[in-house]
Order: sequence, then structure tokens, then C-alpha cells
Amino acid sequence: MKRMNEYRYFYGLVLRIYPSNRQKNIIKVNDNAARFIYNEMVAVERDIGRFGKRNIYIPFIENRIRFLKEKIATVTALKNRYTWLCNPDIDSECIANARLNYRKAWKRYRDVPGTGIPSFHKKDYTESYQTNPHYKPHKPVSLFTSNVRFLDRHHITLPKLQRIRCQGSPKILAKLFRMETVKIGTITIRKDACDRYYASLLLASDEPFYDAVPKTGTSIGIDLNLENFYVDSDGNVKENPRYYRKQKKRLANAQNKLSHRIEIAKKENRSIRVAKNIQKQRRIVAKLSSDIMRRRRDFLHRESLLLIKNHDVIIAEDLRSQNLVRNHRVALSIQDSGWRSFLSMLEYKAKCYGKTFMMVNPRNTTQTCHVCNHVLQGDDKLTLDDRQWICPVCGTHHKRDLNAARNILAKGLRQFKEA
Repeated sequence: MKRMNEYRYFYGLVLRIYPSNRQKNIIKVNDNAARFIYNEMVAVERDIGRFGKRNIYIPFIENRIRFLKEKIATVTALKNRYTWLCNPDIDSECIANARLNYRKAWKRYRDVPGTGIPSFHKKDYTESYQTNPHYKPHKPVSLFTSNVRFLDRHHITLPKLQRIRCQGSPKILAKLFRMETVKIGTITIRKDACDRYYASLLLASDEPFYDAVPKTGTSIGIDLNLENFYVDSDGNVKENPRYYRKQKKRLANAQNKLSHRIEIAKKENRSIRVAKNIQKQRRIVAKLSSDIMRRRRDFLHRESLLLIKNHDVIIAEDLRSQNLVRNHRVALSIQDSGWRSFLSMLEYKAKCYGKTFMMVNPRNTTQTCHVCNHVLQGDDKLTLDDRQWICPVCGTHHKRDLNAARNILAKGLRQFKEA
């Protein structure tokens, strides 16, 4: 049987699930187990790290380190030490994935600059854990042959949870059901802060998940900016919907109301987690925040797909949002735009549809005249308030963002030809 990484195409499927009270309790138990295992491994590594480097052999320290390593060496060792992990409702794959996620966190720390070391996971109002399907060797690989399988378009079977009602895009599910070979990989089951439950499935196949898109023979450069969402090299302007700013006042009022109720509960020595008025207001705040995020994500998906389908080559600036948000004057506008998410969507969608997406260094793309390539310097440099300017060499009148988009396109095409 082929491994997941041996397939050609991959797809992420998110289903809304509707668990019963018993199934909700199972999800909570597995979330607690996954968080406990992860935090136990963090604690053990920190204990070992405190001993530091040793130039001489100290029996007590060596025995202590050996004991700590044996405690988390395997899933069986963890179950033998913490017997409550043998609960029949706890999925063994949940424990294995928690240990795997800890190792991935260390790999991410070594490979990705700016990533911190693994830290303790705090308990909050969200829940999540991961599991994996098991296929029998003599059965074909599909969406219907493992212990994680679709019963129909509205029901799925999951480990420990068994039959559970689900909801997904009818169009996407119909297409997946028609495919001959689709292997299910990791399944993430989670509950968000609004008490909604989801199952995210990683799928793999040798058949493409996306229909082919005809070539258009066109190239385009896009300039992401604060005045609007982006301006392309053809002069088209896409306005920024600014979802957070539109809901900012309403969200602030809801948060203030929640803070006030928490203060009253603390004065009366009432538990916050069981106070019904607090939990009701907390869900209102969570739903407002979730709605803003989902609207923004939907907008980014639609715009990125439109660019990919209408152009063969898309070129954008390689913007580093983490650096840009250090300027407090523009931080809110940048975060409300979701630039980095938009660029990531363009990157993976270009691979899915056989198009080309590339990012170029943003240096001087705004300060350069696209007609004569003169670069503004010193006192002539444009500020954020300068939206139009005239080139002092060739006299061309420029709109700031359109000029930048054309410079981005030219720089990207040069790199594309050189490569």
C-alpha cells in the first residue's frame, strides 16, 4: 500500500460535524489526553535541559536523565505510567500524533527562522486532537474502505466516535465520491470557541482534485497597498472590504460587556466557566471574531482564484507582514487585509491549476519610474501620503500603485526569463 507522500495530489477537506453529547465528551477526553502528552514531553525536555552540559560522569544526574527519557519513550511507556490514558474512549492514534506534533515543533524551530521552542499548551475553550485511519491490506484504497469512511453524503464514521452526522459542500463531495482512489491521511477533529465542531481530512490521490483551467497567455503584476486591497498592472483596482474595521465598534462593545461580567463574577467568587451569563457573552464575542475571519478568508479565496484562472503568470511583492506591522500607524490596516494569507493562497492555487506564481523583492518598486527606470532618492522619495507623482527625468505622470504594479511585473518577467 502506498504511503501518503508517494501520491501526486493532495487536498484538504473540512466537514462540519454534529456530535451527540456522548461524542462531545469523547472529543473532550481525547483533547485532554493530547494536550497532556504534549505538555509532558515539554516538561521532560526542560528538566533534561536544566542539567546542562557535563564534563564528568555524575551517577545521580545520568540516572535521572535516563528515567525521564524512558518515561516518554513510547506510547506504551506513557500508558503504563499514566493509567488513565488506557481509557477505552481515548484513541491511541491521538497519543501518537501528540508525540509526533512535539517532534515537528522542534523541527520547525530548527528550520523556520523566528519560530520559538515548543511551549506548554494552555487549556482554553477550543478542543482538538488528531487521529489516523487504518486500511486493510486486501481492500482497495478509497473513501469507503477504512475505519474512517463515508457512509453517505451526510454521515461519516470516525475512530471512537463511530457514526456521526456531517455537512460539506455537495459539489466537492460528489466529485470526491466519483474518484476511484482517494486515500485519507491525518484527521483533525476540533471544536472552535463558538462550540462548533469540525473534522479536517487530508486526502491524497494520483488523480487531480482540480479540473484543468485553459491557458490565457497573459501575465499580471499586483501591488498590495493600504489605499485599497491591490492594483494590478492593467490598472484594475480591487477595493479592500476592511471587515474588521466595519465590526470594530460592535466587537469592542461585546468585549467590554464580557469583561464587566467577569469582574462581577470574580467579586462574587463565582466560577467563570460555569457562569451562564459569562459563557453566553463569550460565545457572542467568539462568533463576532469568527465571522470577521471567515468573511475575510472567503474574500481572499475568491480573489486569488479569480487571478489564477484569468492569468498564466501572477507576480507579487514578497511582503513580510511581521516586519511591516511594527509600524503602529499601519499595523491594523495590514492585519485587516490578510496580505500574507492572500500570497499563500496564490502560491498553492497556482500549483493546483498549473499556473505560475512568483514573488519579487519589493525594493524600489514604488520609487522607480516604469518608463525610464529612474529611481527617486533623497528628498524626492515618496512617502505613504504621496499617491501621485511626476518623474523628474521623463516627465511621466504616475499613479503610485499602478506604477508599482508595472514595475513588479517587469521585474518578475526578467527573473522568469533568466530562470
